[in-house]
Formats: sequence, C-alpha cells, structure tokens
Amino acid sequence: MRKFLFIALLLLALAPVQAQKYACVNTDYIMRNMPEYSQALNKINKYIEEWQQELQNKQQEVDELRQQYQQEAYLLPDNLKQRRQDEIHNKETELRNLQRQRFGTGGDLEQKRAELMKPVQDRVYNAIERVAREKNYAFVFDKAASATVLYVSEKYDISNQVLELLGVKPGAASESGSTAAPTGSSRKDSGTKNSDSGQYRRSNNDRKEVNRQ
Repeated sequence: MRKFLFIALLLLALAPVQAQKYACVNTDYIMRNMPEYSQALNKINKYIEEWQQELQNKQQEVDELRQQYQQEAYLLPDNLKQRRQDEIHNKETELRNLQRQRFGTGGDLEQKRAELMKPVQDRVYNAIERVAREKNYAFVFDKAASATVLYVSEKYDISNQVLELLGVKPGAASESGSTAAPTGSSRKDSGTKNSDSGQYRRSNNDRKEVNRQ
C-alpha cells in the first residue's frame, strides 16, 4: 500500500513536467557545420603553430648554450663557469615562463579561444533560444554536453532547425569530410569536460594537440 501511494504521488509530481515539450540539440554538430567556427578554429591553430615554433626556437637556444658549455667547461675558470651556468638557467626560466604565458591556465591560447569562439557560441545560443521559443519548448538538452543522455530519438533533435535558422545548410560538415551528428543512436559520454563558463565543449578532433615542453 505504501509503495502504491509513493508511485501515485510521484506520478502526480511529474505530471506538469510530462505535459511540457522538450527537445535536444548537438552543439558539436551545429558548430562543426558553421563556417565561422571553422574560420575561428583555423586562426587558433595558426596561433598554436606560431607559438610552438617560438618555443622550439627558445628551446634550441637553451640546448645550444648547454652543449657549448659542456664542451668548454673544462677550460673555463670557476667564475666563468658560474656565469655560463647562470646564463643557461636564465634562458630555461624564460622558456618556462613563455610556455605558461602561451599555453598555461588563463594564458594566450585560452584568451584567443574565448575571443574567437564566443561570437560563434553566442549565435548558436541565441538561435537555440529562438527555436525553443517559436516551438514552445520548455527544455532543450545538449547531447554533446550532458553526461546523462544515453539515447535520444532523432525526432526530438532540433539541431538542423537551429542550423537553418543560422542560414547554414545542415550536413555541410559531413559533405566536406567532417563527422555528422549522431542521431537516434545510443551514446555514452566520454567524460570530456565542457569548456569553462558554459561554453561549448570542443572535440579533440577539432583542435591541434599542444606540445607542452
């Protein structure tokens, strides 16, 4: 009797939610189909390449100084040895500081990502909100971000409607060789953490691996 009463109360509590309309989107899929996203990603990758080359040049300077010192150390008096060691140490410190500046937390790479991606993300958020209001959806879930969504029927996915509102042809990314959004199939979240401050998660396939030296 108590079990039946509990189930009845639970159904009554869920009734208002069940009467509301809901949908889902795949923000990874939407952004991969947007030309602005590809352009921003290309710019970010150019910065990464430029900064990696800068670090490699600095590392080469350190390596050359160290190699030269090792070759000449037995000929140097103690005061010159110390001076050369200090020079190498200072160059290594400069290299570490530059690594943190370029690729560390709050560094140049994170700032560039925020600067270049935020306008694209804002467009997507606004389009999702507009579709939700026009279709009277009370909830819109993100398949790309939620760790609890294991299956979503294709008929509830409004990603293509969002793309059409943005003036983007759905499936453009798949035509150019990118992976299209998985629809109507079960998925387990990989555990990848979303970007900071509610920003969209970026796929590891969409960005270059940063070589932290």
